[in-house]
Amino acid sequence: MSVESVILVLIVLAFAWSIGAHYTGACMGMPYGSGSIKIVPALVLMAILALIGATFASHHVETTVGLSIVNASQVTVVGALVIIIAAFVMTTIYTAIKIPTSTIQILVFCVVGMALGAGIQVHWLTILKLAIIWVAAPPIALCLGYLFTHALDRIVGFKPRQQENGATILRTLSVILVTVGAAASFVMGANDVSNATGVFMMTHLFNVWIAGLIGGIGLFIGVLTWGKPLLRKVAFDVVHVDLAMASAAQLVQAIVVFLAVVFGFFTSMNQALVGAMMGAGIARGTGTIQWKAISSIVKGWIIAPISGIVMTFLLAKLFGIWFAL
Repeated sequence: MSVESVILVLIVLAFAWSIGAHYTGACMGMPYGSGSIKIVPALVLMAILALIGATFASHHVETTVGLSIVNASQVTVVGALVIIIAAFVMTTIYTAIKIPTSTIQILVFCVVGMALGAGIQVHWLTILKLAIIWVAAPPIALCLGYLFTHALDRIVGFKPRQQENGATILRTLSVILVTVGAAASFVMGANDVSNATGVFMMTHLFNVWIAGLIGGIGLFIGVLTWGKPLLRKVAFDVVHVDLAMASAAQLVQAIVVFLAVVFGFFTSMNQALVGAMMGAGIARGTGTIQWKAISSIVKGWIIAPISGIVMTFLLAKLFGIWFAL
């Protein structure tokens, strides 16, 4: 294995570590914030399930990222390094400032920026399909979040304006919330590990099984070592949630993202969750929605992909001069 390949593996692990930390809020923020589970069990449960999802359920998405966005036969290890360095830096910055963004969109636009800078063919039809999914996912999640919140109220007999809902109902909702948080953690591993490991498919360094395992290890470590800062961001700053709202939103998130993964595509965990939480908030009354926080998150969704494509385009030009990219 060349020096460039070793460096690529190390940066992929670092990027997966950053992704794992970034999505703790999206997967287990509400179970933890509601008091349904303590912080250490929440992080351990998420880390294990993300590792399992990455290892066993990410293969279709890794193939899409590695082979369907650009002409993979033209991508060198140096080109893959450009992609991963830029995506890693941007994701880590957003994690550090506690703004949940879309690592998927960062990654895809970093791939496109590198390709444009290096003169590599871009498969624009794949980009169009992904864009359609990205645009459709939040409003679909919003509608489902609204419906699922009302449905869950009826199923368990939860009354949001009633001070005492009964210990049995609250325990049931807590169990449901932790369960769907666990499901979201598994789906996150399957959906998001390819952001880091898709370059292994481009460069043919590893097969999908080894790539998923390497990325899953990075996710596992990231959740456990840097997972705390974003646990509260999504749960408390977007919508004032009760247990039924939180359970419905988390379930919708897992369903929407899992359906994308099944068909070999991937979409944003954070965007699906925020859309679902807005739907749940509307079910309770728009006064529960923190529009300032929503505005901040949406700005992050817009700025991150644009900065990703610009950064990788410039890096590709720079590395191309130095290394004949």
